[in-house]
Amino acid sequence: MPPAAPVSRVVKVLVLGMMFNTRRNGAAPSEERAPASLETGPNLRVAKADGRSPLRLLRYSLQLGLGIVLLWAVAVLLLGLIYALVPPVSTLMVSRWATLRPLEHEAVSLDAISPALPLAVLSSEDSRFCEHRGVDWDALQSVIDAGDEDGPSRGASTIPMQTAKNLFLWPSRSYLRKGLELPIALYLDLIWSKRRMMENYLNIAEWGEGVFGAEAASRRYFRKPARELTRREAALLATALPNPFRRNPGRPTARHRVLAERLLLRMAATEPFAGCLNGSASDGKVAPVFRADRRASSVK
Repeated sequence: MPPAAPVSRVVKVLVLGMMFNTRRNGAAPSEERAPASLETGPNLRVAKADGRSPLRLLRYSLQLGLGIVLLWAVAVLLLGLIYALVPPVSTLMVSRWATLRPLEHEAVSLDAISPALPLAVLSSEDSRFCEHRGVDWDALQSVIDAGDEDGPSRGASTIPMQTAKNLFLWPSRSYLRKGLELPIALYLDLIWSKRRMMENYLNIAEWGEGVFGAEAASRRYFRKPARELTRREAALLATALPNPFRRNPGRPTARHRVLAERLLLRMAATEPFAGCLNGSASDGKVAPVFRADRRASSVK
């Protein structure tokens, strides 16, 4: 026991010395090293996580955007193949269904439409329809050269490009939309025949508020099926396409009637170059190009 007493006193002296040093310095040696020990604790992990969160958010956003683009591209590829066999549905039609707005539409085959209407549309919208492979590059270049920062201010969209827009894109004009139209138009022209292209276009074209397709337009404005349209009625319908909300084929204005009369003359000039509409070739003939083909009151 006697030896234990000095040891206990020594321990007591050491403890008191440590307490004195703590009071004098304001912190224990172990506490002075506390920040270093915290560097490997949960606070550092939180700090590191906070530092990485913007990068993670950016990465996730890029991945999400890329996923949406890939999903849209796959949908275009698959729907293009499906629409080669079944009647298509345009984005505007889907929008009206989704918002519970009324819609008039009846898909019919090209054989159930008067030959005057596809000829009128070809003559008015795309006189080189039977020659190009989806895009009229010369007409497109002239439109791009004349455009502004908001995008092209006039047409030059071929029928395949308009079909691509109606099926997969949005109506407002922009260089982005034009850029997306090009590969889709080339793809659709590759997998569809010219007759199928014209048939699909005529079945989804908008001819007024909630009126989609040639059959619905013919019944709305002329009270008859599309197969019974006359050349004059077909010309009135075709010249209404650039501005279907202001031009009423059933009650045309004087200006609208003048446009239709001019189109009738052009139809006669274009007819020899429209052999693809009945499945025949054009024998290498080059269709005439009309200035009105590249002019529109609203961008298509």
